[in-house]
Amino acid sequence: MTVYHFVGIKGTGMSALAQILHDMNYAVQGSDVDKHFFTQTELEKRGIAILPFDKNNIQEGQVIIAGNAFPDTHEEIERAKELDLPIYRYHHFLGDLMSRYTSVAVSGAHGKTSTTGLLSHVIQGAYPTSYLIGDGTGKGVEDSKYFVFEACEYRRHFLSYHPDYAIMTNIDFDHPDYFADINDVFSAFQEMALQVNKGIIACGDDEQLQRMQAKVPVIFYGFDEHNDFQARNIQKGTDGTRFDVFVRNTHYGTFQITGYGNHSVLNALAVIALCHYENISIDIVKEQLTTFGGVKRRFSEKKFSTQIIIDDYAHHPTEINATIEAARQKYPTREIVAVFQPHTFTRTKKFLDEFAASLQKADQVYLCDIFGSAREDQGELSIRDLQQRIDGSELISVMTTDVLKKHHDAVLIFMGAGDIQKFQKAYEKAVEVK
Repeated sequence: MTVYHFVGIKGTGMSALAQILHDMNYAVQGSDVDKHFFTQTELEKRGIAILPFDKNNIQEGQVIIAGNAFPDTHEEIERAKELDLPIYRYHHFLGDLMSRYTSVAVSGAHGKTSTTGLLSHVIQGAYPTSYLIGDGTGKGVEDSKYFVFEACEYRRHFLSYHPDYAIMTNIDFDHPDYFADINDVFSAFQEMALQVNKGIIACGDDEQLQRMQAKVPVIFYGFDEHNDFQARNIQKGTDGTRFDVFVRNTHYGTFQITGYGNHSVLNALAVIALCHYENISIDIVKEQLTTFGGVKRRFSEKKFSTQIIIDDYAHHPTEINATIEAARQKYPTREIVAVFQPHTFTRTKKFLDEFAASLQKADQVYLCDIFGSAREDQGELSIRDLQQRIDGSELISVMTTDVLKKHHDAVLIFMGAGDIQKFQKAYEKAVEVK
């Protein structure tokens, strides 16, 4: 029996893909570094073997799926070459897999994980659906009609895909270690748009997406009146958000969502538009929207003593703005405290002033040391360069997190794409011990 071996199985996309193949009754195993990542929890629940990296893991009869973070010189990949085994990069294998279904790629600089999670939740209320979410969650259903997946623009990986549909949430400049500028990012999305087979659902409030060319119909959604799908009469409450949807200026329906902030309305609009295009019942869409529980590390919250702790992946100024806005909507009377760990020196340097402006929307800011990448040079930049741009901000370490105790009844938002969770865990432990 063929065994699918994942090199770097703890990666968010890799973990999700491994879960999908396992659910479809394939034999799956993988290897990775000996460090705990939140993505391995679902693998362990399914009994998928996670091995330490070792060239002896590679055996005859295997198909190798290699994570994009690992070079061809990795010992396991080299061993697979010696044995002449089939080797696929993650995005190439995913591109082949999705061709069996009606595929929906969700892309964008921001919001793609939340939108992928929401769409997969809504659409499976109508039809069997397999999905791959960038928070490490995957589900495979053998008789699926739809395959919903997150498509990342980094290093143009999403150009491996030719989906039936694409949802494009926005185009923004990010990944400055790869993209030269906003025009370079746009060119990647433009190329992706030309590979879509049936239709594109795009945010019409985004100036970059407005100028995109495509060979298929483009359906625009947003708040502005020119959009095909427009949200009006938005009512923001502490229990979610309610709004009317107009399709080309004709009232379509009133929807209630569990999310907070304008970005959550836009994500829901994209899902509503796609489902409308596929003739999925509005009643099913309405019902499924009210039962969505969110995705991992996107405004994931819990009560901790008198405080609320939120874990969020926000690592770009636009995302920080959205997360703080959502917190203020849900907790309008509480102090908002941001605990932020910048992710990569290149991104921090490029957006230093923008980071400062977005973080200052919180009532108090604590900064962790920059989480660097092995592929970049630190140079002269340090976390103090960001601190001096934010009035009243303080530096924090794993050993000094107990300073957060003084913010009684506050909302503590731990934000970052590195290992910000270790600061949250250290704080919780410090408080519980005392």
